[in-house]
Amino acid sequence: MFYRKNLPGWERAIRVIAGLALIAWGWLGSPAMPPGFAIAAGVAVILTGFFGFCPMCAMVGRKLPPA
Repeated sequence: MFYRKNLPGWERAIRVIAGLALIAWGWLGSPAMPPGFAIAAGVAVILTGFFGFCPMCAMVGRKLPPA
């Protein structure tokens, strides 16, 4: 199944950086949650950044403007 990208390039870059930050936060230990949750969230955010497709954005109908 092929998905259409629904994230612009600048947001994809921010998602990869934020995902790395979440993984680092989980790895170094956050007092608020078990480390596995932060690491799993970071991996999910990085994957949406790499693929350019966010399922939640697709559910609300977000699309990229035509180029």
